[in-house]
Amino acid sequence: MNAKYKKVLLKLSGQYIAGKKNCGIDFDILKDLACEIKKIQKSGVKVGIVIGGGNFWRGAFAKEIKRAQADYIGMLATVMNSLAMCDIFNSCGLRARVQTLIPMPQLAETYSRAKALSYIKEDKVVIFGGGSGSPYFSTDTASVLRAIDIEADVILKATHTVDGVYDKDPAKHPGAIKYDCLTFKEAHEKHLAVMDETAMVLCEEHNIPIVVFCGTPLSNISEVICGCKIGTIIKN
Repeated sequence: MNAKYKKVLLKLSGQYIAGKKNCGIDFDILKDLACEIKKIQKSGVKVGIVIGGGNFWRGAFAKEIKRAQADYIGMLATVMNSLAMCDIFNSCGLRARVQTLIPMPQLAETYSRAKALSYIKEDKVVIFGGGSGSPYFSTDTASVLRAIDIEADVILKATHTVDGVYDKDPAKHPGAIKYDCLTFKEAHEKHLAVMDETAMVLCEEHNIPIVVFCGTPLSNISEVICGCKIGTIIKN
C-alpha cells in the first residue's frame, strides 16, 4: 500500500457503525474497521478518529429540549461510541486510546493535544469523543479542530450511503451530478452540504483537504489514502 497521506483524521457518523440496524452499534463493523486500520497503519499512516452519536441520539429531533442540552446529550452519545470502538480495537490488536473534550476521568482521558500527538506518533489510534466540548457545534467542526491539532494531512469523511458530493440530493433527484473535485470557494458558492459552515471555513483557512466518500466497502478507506479517485475531494 503506497499511501498519499501520512496522517489522517477519519470522521465517521454514528449511523455508519450502526450498519443495517440503523440504531445502536454493529460490532462486526467495528471489528472489520479495526482490520482495515491495521492495514493502513502497516503502510506508516497515523490515524485519529472522530465519531458522531446519531445512532443513539439526534438532537435536531428533540424539539422539547433546549438546543444546548440536546447537544450535550449528543456529546455523551459520541463518548459511548468512542468507548465501544476503543474496546473492540484493542481486542483486535490495535492500540487505541479515547480522549474526551468533556472531563470524565473515570471513563477516558481528558483531551490533551500534547498527549494526542504523542500517542499518534507511537502508532496508537486516538478516538476523540465528546464532540467539540461545547454546544452549538457539530462533530464536523470537532473533526476539523482535531485535524488541525494533530496536524493531519486530510480529513476523510466516510459516509453511510452517499459516495461523494452532488449538486442535489441524489436520493431525491436521480439526475443529480456528482463532483469529483471542488474548491472550498466553489462549495461555498454552490451551497453544497459538505460539512457545516464553520468546519468548511476552518478547513479552508488551515489548508486541510476533505475527501467525502462512501465508507462501504471498508477497503475504500485504504484506497482513498492511496490517492484513488473515490468520492469527492474539496481543497483550496
